[in-house]
Amino acid sequence: MGLFTEMLSPGGVQRVGRHVAAVASCYAAERGDTYRFLSLNDPQGLHPVRVGSSEFSVSGYARSKSQFVAAALRVAGRKPSLVIAVHPHLAPIFWAMKTRSRKFRSIVFAHGIEVWQPLAWPRGPALRQADLVIGPSGDTVQHLISEQGISAGKVARLAWGLDPEFEARLAEPAQAKLPLGFPEYGRIILTVGRWDPAERYKGADTLIAALPQVLQTARDAFLVLVGDGGDRPRLERLAHEVGVSERTRFLRGLAQDELFACYANCEVFALPSRGEGFGLVYLEAMAHAKPVIGGAHGGTVDVIEDGVTGWLVPHGDIESLARSLESLLADPGRAREMGARGLEHLRRKFSFQQFRFQLTQLLDSVLNRKY
Repeated sequence: MGLFTEMLSPGGVQRVGRHVAAVASCYAAERGDTYRFLSLNDPQGLHPVRVGSSEFSVSGYARSKSQFVAAALRVAGRKPSLVIAVHPHLAPIFWAMKTRSRKFRSIVFAHGIEVWQPLAWPRGPALRQADLVIGPSGDTVQHLISEQGISAGKVARLAWGLDPEFEARLAEPAQAKLPLGFPEYGRIILTVGRWDPAERYKGADTLIAALPQVLQTARDAFLVLVGDGGDRPRLERLAHEVGVSERTRFLRGLAQDELFACYANCEVFALPSRGEGFGLVYLEAMAHAKPVIGGAHGGTVDVIEDGVTGWLVPHGDIESLARSLESLLADPGRAREMGARGLEHLRRKFSFQQFRFQLTQLLDSVLNRKY
């Protein structure tokens, strides 16, 4: 059984949820088992989902916590062998399910910033009851141990993988049309994210603040910000205040093909965040052989090899960010070399097949563990 916050919308947590569900549904089929996936925030009803060659279904409960919990308790009555919660905030649900059946094993996935501070009751105690807690980076794993009080033997590290759709499209590249508003000329600095007031840690404002310095040496540079959210008006005002509104482009509501075209036509990808538990967007840029710039914090350091596949910069350090951008824009050969090394790094460590293999091993370990 799988418990999900949301699966059908865009976003990193949602994508990880789809990946986990794809692997778990195949794993169940190989064992001759059935599965049931419940999603709190997706629309009401049963929805088909496809990830690569895997197809599965998920039941949405349209943000109704009462219906979601009731459904989980009904599934508990059917004596599941394994319950997977794909966010620490869902841990209390499997804890409640223990009142109906105490025999199942449990896995909880953590992502990053949500476990940087001790979780209050009931989330913290419930999380500590899990048989295994999985984090995508060394930083997240360390926070699970130090902040959540989980013993090291009950924590595992599993890097997220590149989405199979990206892998398939890159294997058979097609000429994708650039979205309306993408610059028609110049060298492009690309960033992709959700511009929400609660996620200002992503550093879009630092990118905008660094742009005036970058333009002194790269006069044809543009900053393209893909994404939307409640913080977008503030970012637009900031671009106007520092005098770079004509050199910034805010794009939203892009189709997947349009996003592919943005990656393919940028010179540098940058997201100088201090709060990434991992950073799937870095993988997407690396898949297009682009050099990447990220914050020297959190799980980003597990993804970007500083000075090899890109640069790591302190969050909020406008000067360091500007220098890193200038160095890549001024030396296209070096930028291409970093991008090529990033693509090779991705293929070695972050393919979906590697994610599938490692998660399957963890599922085997939990189900076959003796207590």
